[in-house]
Formats: sequence, structure tokens, C-alpha cells
Amino acid sequence: QVQLVESGGGLVQAGGSLRLSCTASTVSLSTNAIGWYRQVPGKQRELVALISPGGSTNAKDSVKGRFTISRDNAKNTVYLHMSALKPEDTAVYYCNYDAHTPNLWNPSGFGSWGQGTQVTVAS
Repeated sequence: QVQLVESGGGLVQAGGSLRLSCTASTVSLSTNAIGWYRQVPGKQRELVALISPGGSTNAKDSVKGRFTISRDNAKNTVYLHMSALKPEDTAVYYCNYDAHTPNLWNPSGFGSWGQGTQVTVAS
């Protein structure tokens, strides 16, 4: 079973920055569409940003201009660069992949998730 591993979360003050990493050992992140998601207790998991196999990116409106998704093919790693963090960005962040970019918009369609990484933004 393919497992993605998220890392890089932590506690940061509002206005600060973090870089999250998503790695995989048995799947190529360079030939798949990768999405970063977040979830807070009691709410559905939501797509935050995505990168297509061709490198096109998109992001949720509330994070545009603050979050950037990028990929390092040599390291088989996808990053989420987060800046100007706000308390409402506090969540557990996850990554997942699919061969088809549009499928990333439906997180309920994924059969498995990694452990995620906690991001806490203090006001």
C-alpha cells in the first residue's frame, strides 16, 4: 500500500511561515497530481493547493498569495510553502495523489491517508 508521509508542521506565531513536505517511497510524485489538504475537528477535509503532473498549480482562494505548492522531482517530494499564517490556518495537513488532477477536488474519494502534520498558528 502506498504511503505518503507529511512533515514540517509545528507551532508558529501569526504572520510566520512554515514549509511542509510530502514524500513517498513507492510512488512517483512527479508523474501524479498531488494535493495538500487540511482538516480541523468537526469539519470536512478540504483541498488547500494542488500541483498537476505538468506543474500547473492551483490553490484555495483563502490561501492564494500566501501558500505555494512546489515539487522537487529529484527528491520525490512535494512542498507546501506557507507564509503570513493566520490562526484559521490551524489544522492537520495531509497530502495525497491521483493520476487525474480533477479527482483531487474530492478528498472523500481517497481510500487512505497518511498521519498528517499538525500546524498550529498562535494569535
